[in-house]
Amino acid sequence: MRPRTGVAAFATLMTTAGVLAAAAAGATGASASTTAHDGGRPGGPGHGQQTRLIPGDLLVSTSYYKNDPSIVAGTTQLPPGCAGANCVTAIANGNYPYVFNNDSVDGSFGVTSPLVLKQITPRGFPQGDIPVPSGELNTSFSSKSEGALNLSGDGRSLAFMDYVAAPDTVDASNANTPGVIDPTNPVPGAYYRAVANLSADGKFTFTETNAYSGNNGRAAVEASVDGKDYYYTAGNAGNGANPQPTGVILGAGTQIITPSNLPEADQTPGQPTPVGSFNVAQLGDKADKVGKDDNFRGLTLFDNVLYYTKGSGSNGVNTIYFLDTTGTACPDGVGLPVAGAKLPTAGIESTLTSAGLASNMCVLKGFPTALAKNATDASDYPFGLWFANSRTLYVADEGNGETTYSTATGTYTTAAGQTTAGLQKWVLSNGTWTRAYTLSSGLGLGVPYTEPGYPAGDNAATGLPWAPATDGLRNITGRVNPNGTATIWAVTSTVSGGGDQGADPNKVVAITDNLGAQALPAESFRTLPVRALR
Repeated sequence: MRPRTGVAAFATLMTTAGVLAAAAAGATGASASTTAHDGGRPGGPGHGQQTRLIPGDLLVSTSYYKNDPSIVAGTTQLPPGCAGANCVTAIANGNYPYVFNNDSVDGSFGVTSPLVLKQITPRGFPQGDIPVPSGELNTSFSSKSEGALNLSGDGRSLAFMDYVAAPDTVDASNANTPGVIDPTNPVPGAYYRAVANLSADGKFTFTETNAYSGNNGRAAVEASVDGKDYYYTAGNAGNGANPQPTGVILGAGTQIITPSNLPEADQTPGQPTPVGSFNVAQLGDKADKVGKDDNFRGLTLFDNVLYYTKGSGSNGVNTIYFLDTTGTACPDGVGLPVAGAKLPTAGIESTLTSAGLASNMCVLKGFPTALAKNATDASDYPFGLWFANSRTLYVADEGNGETTYSTATGTYTTAAGQTTAGLQKWVLSNGTWTRAYTLSSGLGLGVPYTEPGYPAGDNAATGLPWAPATDGLRNITGRVNPNGTATIWAVTSTVSGGGDQGADPNKVVAITDNLGAQALPAESFRTLPVRALR
Protein backbone atom coordinates (compact mmCIF):
# COMPACT_ATOMS: atom_id res chain seq x y z
CA MET A 1 0.00 0.00 0.00
CA ARG A 2 1.21 3.50 -0.78
CA PRO A 3 1.61 5.86 2.16
CA ARG A 4 0.39 9.41 1.74
CA THR A 5 2.45 12.24 3.18
CA GLY A 6 2.30 11.88 6.93
CA VAL A 7 0.07 8.83 6.66
CA ALA A 8 1.14 5.21 6.48
CA ALA A 9 -0.99 2.24 5.61
CA PHE A 10 -0.61 -1.47 6.02
CA ALA A 11 -2.72 -4.50 5.26
CA THR A 12 -3.01 -7.34 7.74
CA LEU A 13 -5.33 -10.14 6.69
CA MET A 14 -7.97 -10.60 4.07
CA THR A 15 -10.99 -12.82 3.89
CA THR A 16 -13.68 -13.40 1.31
CA ALA A 17 -16.80 -11.29 1.56
CA GLY A 18 -18.74 -13.63 -0.68
CA VAL A 19 -20.03 -16.08 1.90
CA LEU A 20 -20.96 -13.31 4.29
CA ALA A 21 -22.84 -11.40 1.59
CA ALA A 22 -24.65 -14.48 0.32
CA ALA A 23 -25.74 -15.35 3.84
CA ALA A 24 -27.16 -11.86 4.30
CA ALA A 25 -29.09 -12.20 1.07
CA GLY A 26 -30.58 -15.44 2.32
CA ALA A 27 -29.09 -17.66 -0.40
CA THR A 28 -27.25 -16.79 -3.59
CA GLY A 29 -28.14 -13.16 -4.07
CA ALA A 30 -25.71 -11.06 -6.10
CA SER A 31 -25.11 -8.63 -3.27
CA ALA A 32 -26.31 -7.59 0.14
CA SER A 33 -26.09 -4.32 2.02
CA THR A 34 -24.21 -3.87 5.26
CA THR A 35 -23.93 -0.65 7.20
CA ALA A 36 -20.89 0.06 9.36
CA HIS A 37 -20.76 3.08 11.66
CA ASP A 38 -17.60 4.97 12.50
CA GLY A 39 -18.90 6.21 15.83
CA GLY A 40 -21.31 5.35 18.62
CA ARG A 41 -21.86 2.22 20.66
CA PRO A 42 -22.83 -1.06 18.98
CA GLY A 43 -26.38 -0.91 17.74
CA GLY A 44 -26.62 2.80 18.48
CA PRO A 45 -26.82 5.76 16.11
CA GLY A 46 -23.83 6.21 13.88
CA HIS A 47 -22.61 8.49 11.15
CA GLY A 48 -20.67 6.05 8.99
CA GLN A 49 -21.13 4.96 5.41
CA GLN A 50 -22.76 2.06 3.64
CA THR A 51 -20.83 -0.59 1.76
CA ARG A 52 -22.34 -3.44 -0.19
CA LEU A 53 -20.69 -6.78 0.41
CA ILE A 54 -20.33 -8.48 -2.94
CA PRO A 55 -19.92 -12.26 -3.24
CA GLY A 56 -16.45 -13.18 -4.45
CA ASP A 57 -14.83 -9.94 -3.29
CA LEU A 58 -12.15 -9.68 -0.61
CA LEU A 59 -12.03 -7.82 2.67
CA VAL A 60 -8.65 -6.49 3.79
CA SER A 61 -8.06 -5.02 7.23
CA THR A 62 -5.90 -1.91 6.96
CA SER A 63 -4.70 0.90 9.18
CA TYR A 64 -3.23 4.35 8.61
CA TYR A 65 -0.82 6.08 10.94
CA LYS A 66 -1.39 9.81 11.27
CA ASN A 67 1.31 11.97 12.80
CA ASP A 68 1.09 12.17 16.59
CA PRO A 69 2.16 15.69 17.71
CA SER A 70 2.24 14.61 21.37
CA ILE A 71 5.49 12.68 20.81
CA VAL A 72 8.41 15.12 20.95
CA ALA A 73 12.03 14.07 20.56
CA GLY A 74 14.16 14.90 23.60
CA THR A 75 11.11 15.58 25.76
CA THR A 76 8.47 12.85 25.76
CA GLN A 77 9.02 10.14 28.36
CA LEU A 78 8.32 6.57 27.30
CA PRO A 79 6.40 4.46 28.10
CA PRO A 80 3.62 6.92 29.09
CA GLY A 81 3.19 7.12 32.84
CA CYS A 82 6.57 5.49 33.51
CA ALA A 83 8.53 6.09 36.67
CA GLY A 84 12.23 6.17 37.52
CA ALA A 85 14.50 3.71 35.79
CA ASN A 86 11.69 2.47 33.54
CA CYS A 87 11.60 5.81 31.69
CA VAL A 88 13.40 6.61 28.45
CA THR A 89 13.32 9.78 26.38
CA ALA A 90 11.89 9.77 22.87
CA ILE A 91 14.54 10.16 20.17
CA ALA A 92 12.09 10.97 17.34
CA ASN A 93 9.03 13.15 16.88
CA GLY A 94 5.63 11.70 16.07
CA ASN A 95 5.84 11.98 12.30
CA TYR A 96 5.89 8.90 10.06
CA PRO A 97 8.01 6.87 9.59
CA TYR A 98 10.69 8.46 11.80
CA VAL A 99 8.52 8.03 14.90
CA PHE A 100 9.26 4.30 14.92
CA ASN A 101 12.93 4.94 15.57
CA ASN A 102 11.67 5.25 19.15
CA ASP A 103 11.53 1.47 19.13
CA SER A 104 15.30 1.47 19.72
CA VAL A 105 14.83 3.02 23.17
CA ASP A 106 11.35 1.73 24.05
CA GLY A 107 11.02 -1.93 23.16
CA SER A 108 7.24 -1.72 23.68
CA PHE A 109 6.78 1.24 21.34
CA GLY A 110 3.64 1.49 19.25
CA VAL A 111 0.82 3.95 18.58
CA THR A 112 -2.83 2.95 18.19
CA SER A 113 -4.58 3.83 14.94
CA PRO A 114 -8.04 3.25 13.45
CA LEU A 115 -8.90 0.17 11.41
CA VAL A 116 -10.63 0.20 8.05
CA LEU A 117 -11.94 -2.92 6.32
CA LYS A 118 -11.44 -2.41 2.60
CA GLN A 119 -13.49 -4.37 0.12
CA ILE A 120 -11.71 -5.07 -3.16
CA THR A 121 -12.30 -7.26 -6.18
CA PRO A 122 -10.08 -10.33 -6.65
CA ARG A 123 -7.92 -8.17 -8.95
CA GLY A 124 -7.59 -5.43 -6.35
CA PHE A 125 -10.01 -2.74 -7.45
CA PRO A 126 -11.81 -0.84 -4.68
CA GLN A 127 -15.44 -1.54 -3.81
CA GLY A 128 -15.78 0.47 -0.61
CA ASP A 129 -14.61 0.94 2.96
CA ILE A 130 -16.03 -0.20 6.30
CA PRO A 131 -14.54 1.87 9.13
CA VAL A 132 -14.28 0.06 12.46
CA PRO A 133 -15.74 2.36 15.17
CA SER A 134 -12.64 3.96 16.65
CA GLY A 135 -14.51 4.71 19.87
CA GLU A 136 -14.68 0.96 20.44
CA LEU A 137 -11.58 -0.65 18.98
CA ASN A 138 -8.26 0.30 17.38
CA THR A 139 -5.15 -1.48 16.24
CA SER A 140 -1.56 -0.82 17.23
CA PHE A 141 0.62 0.66 14.53
CA SER A 142 3.13 -0.74 13.70
CA SER A 143 2.16 -4.27 14.66
CA LYS A 144 0.91 -6.42 11.81
CA SER A 145 0.29 -9.55 13.85
CA GLU A 146 -3.24 -8.61 14.90
CA GLY A 147 -6.35 -7.64 12.95
CA ALA A 148 -6.71 -11.00 11.16
CA LEU A 149 -10.17 -11.49 9.65
CA ASN A 150 -11.90 -14.86 9.83
CA LEU A 151 -15.35 -15.85 8.63
CA SER A 152 -17.48 -17.67 11.19
CA GLY A 153 -18.16 -21.36 10.84
CA ASP A 154 -21.53 -20.65 9.20
CA GLY A 155 -20.18 -17.81 7.04
CA ARG A 156 -22.64 -15.27 8.49
CA SER A 157 -20.19 -13.02 10.31
CA LEU A 158 -16.51 -12.24 10.60
CA ALA A 159 -14.35 -11.71 13.67
CA PHE A 160 -11.02 -10.10 14.53
CA MET A 161 -9.12 -8.83 17.60
CA ASP A 162 -7.53 -5.58 18.68
CA TYR A 163 -7.32 -3.07 21.54
CA VAL A 164 -9.87 -1.10 23.55
CA ALA A 165 -7.71 2.02 23.49
CA ALA A 166 -8.28 5.42 21.88
CA PRO A 167 -6.35 6.43 18.74
CA ASP A 168 -2.82 7.76 19.41
CA THR A 169 -2.43 5.73 22.60
CA VAL A 170 1.25 4.90 23.00
CA ASP A 171 2.40 1.36 23.92
CA ALA A 172 -1.10 -0.11 24.27
CA SER A 173 -0.03 -3.35 22.58
CA ASN A 174 2.33 -4.23 25.45
CA ALA A 175 0.22 -2.81 28.26
CA ASN A 176 -1.51 -4.97 30.83
CA THR A 177 -5.21 -5.72 30.71
CA PRO A 178 -7.20 -4.17 33.59
CA GLY A 179 -7.96 -7.53 35.22
CA VAL A 180 -4.48 -9.03 34.81
CA ILE A 181 -1.84 -6.66 36.14
CA ASP A 182 1.80 -7.70 35.95
CA PRO A 183 3.70 -5.32 38.24
CA THR A 184 6.97 -6.07 36.41
CA ASN A 185 5.60 -4.88 33.04
CA PRO A 186 7.48 -1.67 32.17
CA VAL A 187 4.33 -0.30 30.50
CA PRO A 188 2.06 1.00 33.28
CA GLY A 189 -1.14 1.44 31.24
CA ALA A 190 -3.98 -1.10 31.12
CA TYR A 191 -6.37 -1.73 28.23
CA TYR A 192 -8.76 -4.55 27.46
CA ARG A 193 -8.35 -6.55 24.30
CA ALA A 194 -11.58 -7.25 22.44
CA VAL A 195 -13.09 -9.43 19.74
CA ALA A 196 -14.95 -7.47 17.09
CA ASN A 197 -17.76 -9.12 15.16
CA LEU A 198 -19.26 -7.78 11.94
CA SER A 199 -22.57 -9.46 11.16
CA ALA A 200 -24.10 -9.92 7.73
CA ASP A 201 -26.59 -7.13 8.47
CA GLY A 202 -23.74 -4.70 9.10
CA LYS A 203 -23.74 -4.50 12.89
CA PHE A 204 -20.53 -4.39 14.88
CA THR A 205 -20.44 -5.91 18.35
CA PHE A 206 -17.43 -6.02 20.66
CA THR A 207 -16.56 -8.47 23.42
CA GLU A 208 -13.85 -7.44 25.87
CA THR A 209 -11.37 -9.81 27.49
CA ASN A 210 -8.55 -9.71 30.03
CA ALA A 211 -6.59 -12.21 27.96
CA TYR A 212 -3.29 -11.31 26.26
CA SER A 213 -2.15 -8.97 29.03
CA GLY A 214 1.23 -7.50 28.09
CA ASN A 215 0.92 -8.62 24.48
CA ASN A 216 -1.66 -9.03 21.73
CA GLY A 217 -4.63 -11.05 20.62
CA ARG A 218 -4.00 -11.75 16.95
CA ALA A 219 -6.93 -13.63 15.48
CA ALA A 220 -10.46 -14.76 16.31
CA VAL A 221 -13.08 -16.99 14.75
CA GLU A 222 -16.69 -17.59 15.78
CA ALA A 223 -18.36 -20.99 15.74
CA SER A 224 -21.53 -22.53 17.08
CA VAL A 225 -21.61 -25.73 19.14
CA ASP A 226 -24.98 -27.25 20.03
CA GLY A 227 -26.68 -23.94 19.32
CA LYS A 228 -24.33 -21.79 21.42
CA ASP A 229 -21.81 -19.35 19.94
CA TYR A 230 -18.18 -19.12 20.99
CA TYR A 231 -15.13 -17.10 19.98
CA TYR A 232 -11.87 -18.98 19.65
CA THR A 233 -8.80 -16.74 19.64
CA ALA A 234 -5.02 -16.86 19.19
CA GLY A 235 -2.30 -14.61 20.57
CA ASN A 236 0.42 -14.18 23.16
CA ALA A 237 0.74 -12.70 26.66
CA GLY A 238 3.38 -11.24 28.90
CA ASN A 239 5.77 -8.28 28.87
CA GLY A 240 7.32 -8.60 32.29
CA ALA A 241 9.69 -10.74 34.26
CA ASN A 242 9.57 -14.44 35.03
CA PRO A 243 7.90 -16.16 36.73
CA GLN A 244 4.79 -14.68 35.16
CA PRO A 245 1.62 -14.02 37.16
CA THR A 246 -1.11 -16.66 36.93
CA GLY A 247 -3.38 -14.37 34.90
CA VAL A 248 -0.69 -13.88 32.26
CA ILE A 249 -0.20 -17.63 31.87
CA LEU A 250 -3.95 -18.21 31.67
CA GLY A 251 -4.32 -15.37 29.16
CA ALA A 252 -1.79 -16.58 26.59
CA GLY A 253 -2.20 -18.70 23.47
CA THR A 254 -5.66 -20.03 22.74
CA GLN A 255 -8.78 -18.67 24.41
CA ILE A 256 -12.49 -19.45 24.42
CA ILE A 257 -14.76 -16.42 24.91
CA THR A 258 -18.54 -16.14 25.10
CA PRO A 259 -19.79 -13.30 22.85
CA SER A 260 -21.36 -10.35 24.65
CA ASN A 261 -24.30 -8.29 23.41
CA LEU A 262 -23.68 -5.54 25.96
CA PRO A 263 -22.09 -2.19 25.12
CA GLU A 264 -18.42 -2.21 26.04
CA ALA A 265 -19.03 0.32 28.83
CA ASP A 266 -21.29 -2.22 30.56
CA GLN A 267 -19.00 -5.24 30.22
CA THR A 268 -17.02 -6.59 33.18
CA PRO A 269 -14.66 -9.27 31.82
CA GLY A 270 -13.47 -11.92 34.24
CA GLN A 271 -10.22 -13.86 34.26
CA PRO A 272 -8.97 -15.35 30.97
CA THR A 273 -10.27 -18.76 29.89
CA PRO A 274 -7.61 -20.72 27.96
CA VAL A 275 -8.96 -23.50 25.77
CA GLY A 276 -5.76 -25.15 24.59
CA SER A 277 -2.09 -25.50 25.45
CA PHE A 278 1.05 -27.22 24.18
CA ASN A 279 4.24 -28.13 26.02
CA VAL A 280 7.43 -29.24 24.31
CA ALA A 281 7.72 -31.96 26.95
CA GLN A 282 5.07 -33.77 24.86
CA LEU A 283 7.82 -34.22 22.26
CA GLY A 284 10.34 -35.46 24.79
CA ASP A 285 12.14 -32.13 25.10
CA LYS A 286 12.99 -30.33 28.31
CA ALA A 287 10.15 -28.05 29.40
CA ASP A 288 10.39 -24.35 28.46
CA LYS A 289 9.29 -21.37 30.54
CA VAL A 290 5.70 -21.88 31.60
CA GLY A 291 3.25 -20.53 29.02
CA LYS A 292 5.89 -19.57 26.45
CA ASP A 293 5.17 -22.50 24.13
CA ASP A 294 1.73 -20.99 23.45
CA ASN A 295 2.80 -17.93 21.45
CA PHE A 296 0.36 -18.39 18.57
CA ARG A 297 -0.04 -16.22 15.47
CA GLY A 298 -2.32 -17.69 12.80
CA LEU A 299 -5.69 -19.35 13.31
CA THR A 300 -8.16 -21.14 11.07
CA LEU A 301 -11.21 -23.35 11.46
CA PHE A 302 -11.52 -26.20 8.97
CA ASP A 303 -13.80 -29.23 9.07
CA ASN A 304 -14.71 -28.46 12.68
CA VAL A 305 -11.06 -28.43 13.82
CA LEU A 306 -9.11 -25.43 15.14
CA TYR A 307 -5.61 -25.01 13.70
CA TYR A 308 -2.95 -22.60 14.98
CA THR A 309 0.54 -21.50 13.93
CA LYS A 310 3.55 -20.50 15.98
CA GLY A 311 6.30 -18.71 14.09
CA SER A 312 8.15 -16.47 16.52
CA GLY A 313 9.88 -16.48 19.88
CA SER A 314 12.82 -18.55 21.10
CA ASN A 315 10.67 -20.97 23.08
CA GLY A 316 8.53 -23.84 21.86
CA VAL A 317 8.31 -25.13 18.30
CA ASN A 318 7.54 -23.00 15.26
CA THR A 319 5.04 -25.19 13.44
CA ILE A 320 1.36 -26.02 12.81
CA TYR A 321 -0.86 -27.22 15.66
CA PHE A 322 -4.41 -28.40 16.11
CA LEU A 323 -6.58 -28.55 19.21
CA ASP A 324 -7.55 -32.08 20.22
CA THR A 325 -10.77 -32.48 22.21
CA THR A 326 -10.61 -36.28 22.29
CA GLY A 327 -7.39 -36.77 24.21
CA THR A 328 -6.39 -39.54 21.81
CA ALA A 329 -5.02 -37.81 18.69
CA CYS A 330 -1.38 -37.40 19.72
CA PRO A 331 -0.03 -39.46 22.63
CA ASP A 332 3.50 -38.33 21.68
CA GLY A 333 2.62 -34.73 20.79
CA VAL A 334 2.23 -35.36 17.05
CA GLY A 335 -0.84 -36.60 15.21
CA LEU A 336 -3.88 -36.00 13.01
CA PRO A 337 -7.33 -34.79 14.09
CA VAL A 338 -9.83 -37.47 15.06
CA ALA A 339 -12.74 -37.62 12.62
CA GLY A 340 -15.99 -36.34 14.08
CA ALA A 341 -14.41 -34.63 17.11
CA LYS A 342 -16.41 -31.70 18.47
CA LEU A 343 -15.16 -28.20 19.07
CA PRO A 344 -14.39 -27.33 22.71
CA THR A 345 -17.03 -25.60 24.82
CA ALA A 346 -15.12 -24.89 28.05
CA GLY A 347 -11.76 -23.57 29.16
CA ILE A 348 -8.96 -25.55 30.80
CA GLU A 349 -7.95 -22.95 33.38
CA SER A 350 -8.65 -25.38 36.24
CA THR A 351 -5.79 -27.61 35.03
CA LEU A 352 -3.07 -25.03 35.77
CA THR A 353 -0.18 -26.27 37.93
CA SER A 354 3.37 -25.08 38.47
CA ALA A 355 4.27 -26.96 35.27
CA GLY A 356 1.67 -25.10 33.23
CA LEU A 357 -1.70 -25.97 31.74
CA ALA A 358 -2.74 -29.45 30.71
CA SER A 359 -1.57 -30.18 27.16
CA ASN A 360 -4.38 -30.75 24.68
CA MET A 361 -2.79 -29.59 21.43
CA CYS A 362 -0.80 -31.53 18.85
CA VAL A 363 1.75 -30.80 16.16
CA LEU A 364 0.11 -31.67 12.85
CA LYS A 365 1.85 -34.82 11.64
CA GLY A 366 4.60 -34.10 9.11
CA PHE A 367 5.22 -30.51 10.21
CA PRO A 368 8.44 -29.47 12.01
CA THR A 369 9.07 -30.59 15.59
CA ALA A 370 12.52 -29.02 16.16
CA LEU A 371 12.78 -26.45 18.94
CA ALA A 372 12.63 -22.81 17.85
CA LYS A 373 15.91 -22.05 19.62
CA ASN A 374 17.60 -24.38 17.13
CA ALA A 375 16.12 -22.55 14.14
CA THR A 376 18.26 -21.95 11.05
CA ASP A 377 17.67 -20.03 7.85
CA ALA A 378 16.04 -23.18 6.50
CA SER A 379 13.55 -23.30 9.37
CA ASP A 380 9.95 -22.31 9.08
CA TYR A 381 8.22 -19.14 10.27
CA PRO A 382 4.56 -20.01 9.65
CA PHE A 383 1.83 -17.42 9.98
CA GLY A 384 -1.45 -17.71 8.02
CA LEU A 385 -2.89 -20.97 6.73
CA TRP A 386 -5.68 -21.94 4.34
CA PHE A 387 -7.10 -25.35 3.45
CA ALA A 388 -8.02 -25.80 -0.20
CA ASN A 389 -9.43 -29.21 0.73
CA SER A 390 -8.83 -31.93 3.30
CA ARG A 391 -5.59 -33.00 1.59
CA THR A 392 -4.12 -29.66 0.47
CA LEU A 393 -2.97 -27.00 2.93
CA TYR A 394 -1.28 -23.69 2.06
CA VAL A 395 0.92 -22.11 4.75
CA ALA A 396 2.30 -18.56 4.64
CA ASP A 397 5.90 -18.28 5.81
CA GLU A 398 6.81 -14.73 6.83
CA GLY A 399 10.58 -15.12 6.57
CA ASN A 400 13.25 -14.82 9.22
CA GLY A 401 13.33 -11.01 9.52
CA GLU A 402 17.08 -10.75 9.05
CA THR A 403 18.24 -7.35 7.70
CA THR A 404 21.65 -8.29 6.31
CA TYR A 405 22.15 -5.85 3.43
CA SER A 406 24.67 -5.76 0.59
CA THR A 407 25.57 -2.37 -0.86
CA ALA A 408 27.18 -4.22 -3.77
CA THR A 409 23.96 -5.91 -4.89
CA GLY A 410 21.50 -3.46 -3.34
CA THR A 411 19.56 -6.31 -1.74
CA TYR A 412 18.81 -7.80 1.64
CA THR A 413 20.86 -10.90 0.98
CA THR A 414 19.54 -13.15 3.74
CA ALA A 415 15.95 -12.44 2.76
CA ALA A 416 16.76 -13.00 -0.90
CA GLY A 417 18.39 -16.35 -0.18
CA GLN A 418 15.50 -17.92 1.74
CA THR A 419 14.06 -21.15 0.36
CA THR A 420 11.02 -21.62 2.61
CA ALA A 421 9.69 -18.04 2.79
CA GLY A 422 6.57 -17.34 0.76
CA LEU A 423 3.67 -19.73 0.22
CA GLN A 424 4.25 -23.34 1.17
CA LYS A 425 2.04 -26.06 -0.30
CA TRP A 426 1.54 -29.13 1.89
CA VAL A 427 -0.13 -32.37 0.78
CA LEU A 428 -1.54 -35.14 2.98
CA SER A 429 -0.46 -38.58 1.81
CA ASN A 430 -0.44 -41.89 3.69
CA GLY A 431 -1.33 -40.18 6.94
CA THR A 432 1.46 -37.57 6.87
CA TRP A 433 1.62 -34.00 5.64
CA THR A 434 4.53 -33.34 3.26
CA ARG A 435 5.71 -30.02 1.83
CA ALA A 436 5.42 -30.26 -1.94
CA TYR A 437 7.08 -26.92 -2.72
CA THR A 438 7.30 -23.25 -1.80
CA LEU A 439 5.97 -20.54 -4.12
CA SER A 440 7.95 -17.30 -4.05
CA SER A 441 8.48 -16.27 -7.68
CA GLY A 442 7.31 -12.71 -8.23
CA LEU A 443 7.61 -11.70 -4.58
CA GLY A 444 11.04 -10.17 -5.08
CA LEU A 445 12.36 -11.46 -1.77
CA GLY A 446 15.03 -9.12 -0.43
CA VAL A 447 14.74 -6.61 -3.29
CA PRO A 448 13.90 -3.09 -2.03
CA TYR A 449 10.95 -1.30 -3.58
CA THR A 450 10.06 2.39 -3.51
CA GLU A 451 6.85 4.08 -2.43
CA PRO A 452 5.85 7.67 -3.27
CA GLY A 453 6.27 9.92 -0.24
CA TYR A 454 8.46 7.42 1.59
CA PRO A 455 11.99 8.52 2.59
CA ALA A 456 14.89 7.76 0.27
CA GLY A 457 18.41 6.89 1.34
CA ASP A 458 19.41 5.39 4.66
CA ASN A 459 17.81 5.70 8.08
CA ALA A 460 20.45 7.37 10.23
CA ALA A 461 19.22 5.43 13.26
CA THR A 462 19.89 2.02 11.70
CA GLY A 463 22.37 2.70 8.90
CA LEU A 464 20.19 0.75 6.46
CA PRO A 465 17.93 1.86 3.60
CA TRP A 466 14.44 3.06 4.40
CA ALA A 467 13.13 1.22 1.34
CA PRO A 468 11.42 -2.03 2.38
CA ALA A 469 11.77 -5.41 0.72
CA THR A 470 9.44 -8.39 0.88
CA ASP A 471 10.60 -11.02 3.38
CA GLY A 472 7.70 -13.47 3.05
CA LEU A 473 3.96 -13.67 3.60
CA ARG A 474 1.78 -13.33 6.65
CA ASN A 475 -1.97 -13.86 6.36
CA ILE A 476 -3.71 -15.57 3.47
CA THR A 477 -7.06 -16.62 2.10
CA GLY A 478 -8.02 -18.53 -1.00
CA ARG A 479 -10.61 -19.81 -3.45
CA VAL A 480 -10.85 -23.14 -5.26
CA ASN A 481 -11.58 -22.57 -8.95
CA PRO A 482 -13.70 -24.81 -11.24
CA ASN A 483 -10.68 -25.71 -13.40
CA GLY A 484 -8.79 -27.53 -10.65
CA THR A 485 -6.68 -24.59 -9.53
CA ALA A 486 -6.72 -22.48 -6.39
CA THR A 487 -6.15 -18.73 -6.17
CA ILE A 488 -4.50 -17.58 -2.97
CA TRP A 489 -4.29 -13.96 -1.82
CA ALA A 490 -1.72 -12.88 0.74
CA VAL A 491 -0.26 -9.86 2.51
CA THR A 492 3.50 -9.49 2.60
CA SER A 493 5.95 -9.19 5.46
CA THR A 494 8.98 -6.93 5.08
CA VAL A 495 12.56 -6.20 6.05
CA SER A 496 14.00 -2.70 5.98
CA GLY A 497 16.13 -0.16 7.75
CA GLY A 498 13.06 1.37 9.36
CA GLY A 499 12.96 1.67 13.13
CA ASP A 500 10.26 -0.99 13.20
CA GLN A 501 9.76 -3.17 10.13
CA GLY A 502 6.11 -3.55 11.02
CA ALA A 503 5.67 0.10 10.03
CA ASP A 504 6.74 -0.54 6.45
CA PRO A 505 4.16 -0.12 3.67
CA ASN A 506 3.47 -3.67 2.52
CA LYS A 507 1.62 -5.30 -0.37
CA VAL A 508 -1.31 -7.50 -1.26
CA VAL A 509 -0.36 -10.25 -3.70
CA ALA A 510 -2.07 -13.19 -5.41
CA ILE A 511 -1.11 -16.42 -7.15
CA THR A 512 -3.00 -19.25 -8.85
CA ASP A 513 -1.71 -22.78 -8.21
CA ASN A 514 -2.59 -26.10 -9.83
CA LEU A 515 -4.03 -28.16 -6.99
CA GLY A 516 -2.75 -31.39 -8.50
CA ALA A 517 0.84 -30.22 -8.91
CA GLN A 518 3.42 -32.05 -6.79
CA ALA A 519 6.56 -30.34 -8.13
CA LEU A 520 7.28 -26.61 -8.23
CA PRO A 521 5.37 -25.19 -11.22
CA ALA A 522 6.15 -22.09 -13.27
CA GLU A 523 3.75 -19.87 -11.32
CA SER A 524 4.37 -16.34 -10.13
CA PHE A 525 2.82 -13.88 -7.68
CA ARG A 526 1.28 -10.69 -8.97
CA THR A 527 0.89 -7.54 -6.90
CA LEU A 528 -2.62 -6.13 -6.75
CA PRO A 529 -2.93 -2.54 -8.00
CA VAL A 530 -1.83 -0.24 -5.21
CA ARG A 531 -4.40 2.33 -6.29
CA ALA A 532 -7.02 -0.09 -5.02
CA LEU A 533 -5.78 0.32 -1.46
CA ARG A 534 -5.10 4.04 -1.11
